[in-house]
Amino acid sequence: MPRHTAKAEPDDPRRRLPAVGVLCSDPRAQAISAAFGAAALAESLRVVLADARGRMMAEGSAAPDAAALLDTAERRLGLKARETLHSVINATGVVIHTNLGRAPLAPEARTAMDVVASYANLEFDLDSGRRASRHDHLDGLIGDVTGAEGALVVNNGAGAVLLALATLAAGSPVIVSRGELIEIGGGFRVPDIVAQSGARLVEIGATNRTHLKDYEAAARAHPEARVILRTHPSNFRITGFTSAPSVRDLATFAHARGMLLVEDLGGGALVDLTPYGIADEPMVQDSLRAGVDLVIFSGDKLLGGPQAGVIAGRRDLIDALSGHPLARALRLDKLSLAALAATLRLYRPPANPIERVPVLRILTQSVEVIARRAAALRTLLATLEGVEAEIVETNSYAGGGAMPMHALPSRALALNSRGLSAESLAQRLRTGETAVVGRIERNAVLLDMRTVDDAELPAVAAAIRRSTH
Repeated sequence: MPRHTAKAEPDDPRRRLPAVGVLCSDPRAQAISAAFGAAALAESLRVVLADARGRMMAEGSAAPDAAALLDTAERRLGLKARETLHSVINATGVVIHTNLGRAPLAPEARTAMDVVASYANLEFDLDSGRRASRHDHLDGLIGDVTGAEGALVVNNGAGAVLLALATLAAGSPVIVSRGELIEIGGGFRVPDIVAQSGARLVEIGATNRTHLKDYEAAARAHPEARVILRTHPSNFRITGFTSAPSVRDLATFAHARGMLLVEDLGGGALVDLTPYGIADEPMVQDSLRAGVDLVIFSGDKLLGGPQAGVIAGRRDLIDALSGHPLARALRLDKLSLAALAATLRLYRPPANPIERVPVLRILTQSVEVIARRAAALRTLLATLEGVEAEIVETNSYAGGGAMPMHALPSRALALNSRGLSAESLAQRLRTGETAVVGRIERNAVLLDMRTVDDAELPAVAAAIRRSTH
C-alpha cells in the first residue's frame, strides 16, 4: 500500500521553515561547509528540519529561524566529529552506573594512569634489570588491605570466576545453590561461566532455601567434586521464607571434606558501611576470616577503582591460577593496574577511604549536604526565564549490582521548561557541549544531586541554560 505522510496546510506554520537549499546558501553556511563539508551540512540540516517539524506538531512551538537551524546543524556536526567516548555529568542518582563507566576514579588513580602512559616498569625489576611479574605491583597491596595470603587481578569479575573454576574444577563438578544461579549485566549467567570453565554444574536446594544437608547430599553423590561456589546476590534480593548456611559453616563443611570454597562477592566492600545505614553488604575481610579459600570481587564497584576482577585468598591457589593459560588472556593492562594500585593505597592508614574514594564519599554523604547542593544549583538558575526548578525529595541507588533495593534518600532539582517536553529537555542536556544525564519522572527532568559534584554545578547550570534557549 502507498505510504501517506502528513501534508502541511497552506497556513500551516511548518511551511515557514526554510528549505535545505535556502539554508545552504546563507552566508553563515559557507563557514560551516568549509569546516565539515557541504554534503555533511546538507544532511545535518535535513535532520534538524525534520526534528523541528516534529516538535512543532507535538508541542505547537514556533518555527525556528535560519540562524537557530544553522546553529543546531553545526552543533550536531561538531558532536558527530568529536570522540564517541567522552566525559558526562551523572545526575541520575545511580552511583555505580554501569552504562556511565561505573566508579568515578579518585584523583590519585587518574594521576597514576598518566604516570604510566609512557614506558613503565610494568614487568621489569629495576634493581636486577631482569623481567618481573606485573602481579607483584598489586599482590602486597591487596594483602595489606584484605589480610589475604596472596592475590591476583584480571580484567573483570566474570573473568576472575572463569579463571578460578578453570584452574580448580575443570572436568569436575561444582556445587552451587539454586538461589545463587544469578545473571549479571549483559546477560552473563553463572551456569554459562561454569560451563565455559570446563566444570560441571551441580544445582542444589531450592530458589529460596538451601541447607547444609543439600550440600552433604551433593558431596555424597559427587565424591569427585572439589569446589563449592558461593555467589552473593548482589543485584537482587529474595525475602520472606529464606534460608542459607553461613559463610563460616559452609567453609567448615567444605574443608572437612577436602573441598574448596570459592565466593564471588560482586561488589567487594573493603570498609564497614553499617554506620552509614548500609548494613547488608558483606566485607571481603570477613569472608577471608570465615575461611573462604578464594574471594572474588570487582575493582570498579564498591572498591571504587577501575574495571578489574580481584581474586584474594590462599597463596598456593593464587599461584596455581597465575600459572593457568587463561591468566595471560585475562590479565590487567598497565593503565588499569596503576589506577587500581593507587586506589588500594587510599585504604591504607592514615588515609580515610570514606573521604578519599569518590564512590564511598558519594554513597555516604548526608541528605543535608545533598540538599545544600540542590539549593546552590537552583540559585545559579534564579534568573533563567521559562524554566521552573523545584527541589524535590527522591531516592538514589548504589547501582552496579551493589545493594539492590536499598534506597538512599536524596534531593533532586526537578526541571520543567516552557515549550519543551521532558523528553526533549533530557535529550538536549545529554547531547549538549557538556553532557548532563538525568532521569524523567512525572513529566519533569530530575537532576539528582547525590551524584553531582560541587565543582560541576556551574557546568550543569550552563548546560541547562543552553538547552532551554
